[in-house]
Amino acid sequence: MGSLSSRVLRRRGVVPRGAGAAGAGGGGKRKRGGAEGPADSDSEAEREERLLNTPRRKKLKSTSKYIYQTLFLNGENSDIKICALGEEWNLHKIYLCQSGYFSSMFSGSWKESSMNVIELEIPDQNIDIEALQVAFGSLYRDDVLIKPSRVVALLAAASMLQLDGLIQQCGETMKETINEKTVCGYYNSAGTYGLDSVKKKCLEWLLNNLMTHQSVELFKELSINLMKQLISSSNLFVMQVEMDVYTALKKWMFLQLVPSWNGSLKQLLTEADAWFAKRRKDLEGDVAFLESEQGSAFLGVFTHLRLQYIISDLASARILERDSLIPSEWLSSVYKQQWFAMLRAEQDNDIGLRLASFDSSGKIICSRTTGYQILTLEKDQEQVVMNLDSRLLIFPLYICCNFLYTSPEKKADSETQPDPGDT
Repeated sequence: MGSLSSRVLRRRGVVPRGAGAAGAGGGGKRKRGGAEGPADSDSEAEREERLLNTPRRKKLKSTSKYIYQTLFLNGENSDIKICALGEEWNLHKIYLCQSGYFSSMFSGSWKESSMNVIELEIPDQNIDIEALQVAFGSLYRDDVLIKPSRVVALLAAASMLQLDGLIQQCGETMKETINEKTVCGYYNSAGTYGLDSVKKKCLEWLLNNLMTHQSVELFKELSINLMKQLISSSNLFVMQVEMDVYTALKKWMFLQLVPSWNGSLKQLLTEADAWFAKRRKDLEGDVAFLESEQGSAFLGVFTHLRLQYIISDLASARILERDSLIPSEWLSSVYKQQWFAMLRAEQDNDIGLRLASFDSSGKIICSRTTGYQILTLEKDQEQVVMNLDSRLLIFPLYICCNFLYTSPEKKADSETQPDPGDT
């Protein structure tokens, strides 16, 4: 007997190729050498057999999509109703038990364990209806799309409902989308909802980009505590000189005090200088702005400025005196420190900076000292990159004198005098 397809075709009056004449009257053509036609028929039959038994992949509606559409969106066979923020969801206890929040509610001795309608109290203002919709829906599907613009609200909802998987996905989304517009919001939310890795990532971004990605919006969002943490860190990346840090702080403080200001970044410094000039006229005597009632809140931030590097430049020192933001006692102390350091270097023959290389056993292989040299250069004639207090700074070469360092031999003698490097 032929294949199944051949029999079907014959019943329908259709004769397969190669079977016509032979099937009708035995007069089919023979191959040379006496070979009969059935060999071709068998080959055709095998091909048809393979055709009928080869599976074809067709995309059907997945189980996950069916569950999401039928059970969650349509609410079929719902056994519990959740009410929150004026909205209702017809859900299923077996799916809600994936949430630590509902699992505890249903398995304990709570009165809600036997209720069919539950009214949720939402104490977190970050949670809205859309966030709850996505959070509940995540229990009925194996993936979820998270918009960066909605990630904080969704994180709040996931944290309340104790959805660990969704919390983790929110954290990954936040790490991938940190920029000047999101970093402060992400940092604060990560602290609120316990995402330490996200908080660390935001802090690293700010340390690397605060001085190069300044914006009016970013300065407004940076809290006093966060700015204090940034300025006090030795990992703050400064492109040129410490004076740039002072200027950034002045603009930031102005926006903290006048958050309604909406000018451009180019206008910001001019507006800040004008505003502080007016405040200066209102202060009595020689009181600096940071000593006033308005400025006292920012004292803790400005104390971390490396003033010894700012006053090394005459133009910068004059700006500090003109602005009168910094208390005069701070500046007097720094001037005194720098003066004593310079005298030690010039009169005590300070050996300068000492470099040494050691082998694995701690033995010195090579040792060199820079010595003390007096150089006279025109302004901006030469520049050198130095790492002072672990900040990357670019100074004119004539500023980089050895009086910024204290030699080991003179350290004991200098203990009674303030050292600029300790500030």
